[in-house]
Amino acid sequence: MALSNKVSVLVAGSWGTALASVLADNGKQVLLWSRNEEQVKEINAKHTNHRFLQDVELSPLIVATHSLQEAVVDADAIVMVVPSAGMRDVAAQIRPFLKKDALIIHATKGFETGTLKRMTEVLSDELPEHDPKRFVVLSGPSHAEEVIQKRPTTVVVAAEDLEAAEAAQDLMINAYFRVYTNPDVAGVEIGGALKNIIALGAGLTDGLGFGDNAKAALMTRGLAEIARLGATMGANPLTFAGLAGIGDLIATCTSQHSRNWRAGNKLAKGIALDEVLKEMGMVVEGVKTTKAAYELAQRYDVVMPITHELHNVLFEGKSPQLAAQDLMGRVRTHEIEEVAVETTTKVFK
Repeated sequence: MALSNKVSVLVAGSWGTALASVLADNGKQVLLWSRNEEQVKEINAKHTNHRFLQDVELSPLIVATHSLQEAVVDADAIVMVVPSAGMRDVAAQIRPFLKKDALIIHATKGFETGTLKRMTEVLSDELPEHDPKRFVVLSGPSHAEEVIQKRPTTVVVAAEDLEAAEAAQDLMINAYFRVYTNPDVAGVEIGGALKNIIALGAGLTDGLGFGDNAKAALMTRGLAEIARLGATMGANPLTFAGLAGIGDLIATCTSQHSRNWRAGNKLAKGIALDEVLKEMGMVVEGVKTTKAAYELAQRYDVVMPITHELHNVLFEGKSPQLAAQDLMGRVRTHEIEEVAVETTTKVFK
């Protein structure tokens, strides 16, 4: 299906604005929605979004709007970059204005608190008339600060239907923003969400001065936890060896662009979680995702020691130093878990 020039992006945070810029560079007329009227005025009058992306001039093809109806009506594609906590509410609001066959691409990395649902599951709940094959997830190593500067970036889009994935690929791909397709919707969503937990841990280890050895171990064992839970939830384990898994994990754990890394780093300095989140001024998805993953691990009876210790640090008042000691003092075990070996074997059969 050919897409028209009108594409809407919800909402105008750093990642939403960066994706709007990609679309504008591809010649699309972009309506960028925000609840904040002052932000809308700034984008339209000055072509800037200073709070989220300083010193960047936006394309005149990007027009901000305060009206969700205006943003969504007649749009062939909706790019949803709504925080996980707000996805259900915004999806319900766009339902009356949505074209029946609109392509819905979400780029949100998290689970819904309480229900523990992935974002495509939330979208299916709130948009029951919409063909679930038209839901696409976009993920991968992609800092907004680099995308907006047109630095080379590679991501993946996943959908149940190859045609929908390829439509999203065609919509987004350009000389600096390369897009691959993948049929594993669950795996791409799970990988993108869970890597934020490990990024919080990476910020903690760096803040505590543990060094490169510790961070490399954290990332490697963190990836094992992601794959273990993901495979149990029905994902293809090989997805976690790709852009939505190890690719996103590397970028998020090693860069100060990462909100989750910065939040973990602040926690290591003894700043209380509430104060850290207040100082950040932006959503830190890894905090809520840690709580969700802790509950998912219990639901599916999956061993996730890093997630467990980070949950204790964030929500139980445990010191990062003691959490690290307890991780290092666990009973000895094999590196390659039996469940992972069995699952991978099934994939290749």
